[in-house]
Amino acid sequence: MAEVSQHTLKLHQKVSIITGGASGIGEATARLFAKHGAVVVIADIQDEQGQQVADSIGSERCTYFRCDVADEQQVIAVVNFTVNSYGRLDIMFSNAGILSTSKQTVLDLDLTQFDRLYAVNARGTAACVKHAARAMVEKRVRGNIICTASVAASRGGSSRTDYVMAKHAVVGLVRSASKQLGVHGIRVNCVSPSAVVTSLSKRSPEAAKKTMELYESLSSLKGIELTVDRVAEAVLFLASESSSYITGHDLAVDGGLTKLPDADDLN
Repeated sequence: MAEVSQHTLKLHQKVSIITGGASGIGEATARLFAKHGAVVVIADIQDEQGQQVADSIGSERCTYFRCDVADEQQVIAVVNFTVNSYGRLDIMFSNAGILSTSKQTVLDLDLTQFDRLYAVNARGTAACVKHAARAMVEKRVRGNIICTASVAASRGGSSRTDYVMAKHAVVGLVRSASKQLGVHGIRVNCVSPSAVVTSLSKRSPEAAKKTMELYESLSSLKGIELTVDRVAEAVLFLASESSSYITGHDLAVDGGLTKLPDADDLN
């Protein structure tokens, strides 16, 4: 991402929290937000990696705070830390999430795995929206809340039922929260990327390559690959005044994906 001039800063003096900010989409967004003048609090459970990202951005612009979003008290703690440290909260990017660890088809649904995934992807997102909104209302901040959903949030899936369900829940949360918080001037939106190479997918490079090629073949936009930086640009748009009259919106970043791949195609 190119350097940004002082005259084109989109988030000048804005205070933000990015959950899952130690890697992947969260890390790319943290770096982009900081380049556009925001103060960033990275909330994650990857302590070493999160601290390294914060240090590389610079202590005057970025701080790391350990937070497992599945624990509401930890979400409260990071919001309180941010408000106490910087006086306000302008932007919450609720991005932390995990993947299903097995196929999770309906007939073989492991409900223990289901509960853990839901605790992070759905319940954790709800906690972030709840407590960010409370802080914004208390300080009378016309803030922005952005959540990471997925292309799976608008389609059915032949596998990963728990993940698909959780991402549908995120979109429902965004639509409801936008209606309820609009009276306070708070905008709530979500971004829905298709397959993107992150640190999770890099652990299995061959599988990641196969998945990316498959998603590219199903997308109508050719000759361009979805990267974490491109998703971060979409989040920046939703967080900035460029989208000042947009709320309750699910922004697809999918290259015109026509359908989700079948489970067998991903193996």
